[in-house]
Amino acid sequence: MAVGNISAELVLKNFPFVLFIGFLLIAYIANAHYSEKKVRQIQKMQSEVKELRWEYMSIKANLMFSTMQTEVVKAVEPLGLKPINGKPKKIMVSKNKIQ
Repeated sequence: MAVGNISAELVLKNFPFVLFIGFLLIAYIANAHYSEKKVRQIQKMQSEVKELRWEYMSIKANLMFSTMQTEVVKAVEPLGLKPINGKPKKIMVSKNKIQ
């Protein structure tokens, strides 16, 4: 028996196993690329959420400032509206029935 003949038989005998190992290597590499892509997407989404949270806080602070009584008075002053200096007047309606 020749040495070259034995190695050829060995390779042909184990060819399905070699193909299986090759498939596993390709699947492993594809999985690594897929997971890296997902990690990048997650990081991008996290930064986007952080920016949106900052925007929300800024808008909320501006809204809280603009609804203060002094700011409302400044906003309606051009319309001729003035704040009440005293207590509001109460209007009473009697419930007398007409017969």
